[in-house]
Amino acid sequence: MEVRKIALGAGESYELRLTGRGARGYVWTWQVTGDADAVSVSDVSGPAPPAEVLPGAPLERAYVVRGRCPGGRARIRFAQIRPPYPQEAPYDEFVLEVEVTGAAQGAHGGHGT
Repeated sequence: MEVRKIALGAGESYELRLTGRGARGYVWTWQVTGDADAVSVSDVSGPAPPAEVLPGAPLERAYVVRGRCPGGRARIRFAQIRPPYPQEAPYDEFVLEVEVTGAAQGAHGGHGT
């Protein structure tokens, strides 16, 4: 499991790209802990993959994390799971620790696993 720490200004965004196994039925989910109101998370990946994607092919997903409340600290745990099997351990996990500072300094981009 990778853990990444970032600082965002209020109103600033960070793009995170995670490679998944969507062609095998896995989806990325996320849970925000800490100051949950300090950030927002959006899936900006676009439409579903085309039907010609081969089974087992890796699929990239994109998420935008936006700082909302200065002084807040949040921990976002992304977990790659298969919804029909909630008892299974996640296939992969990624944790993003976010500190929200004052005004935005400009947009940042990033890549995950």
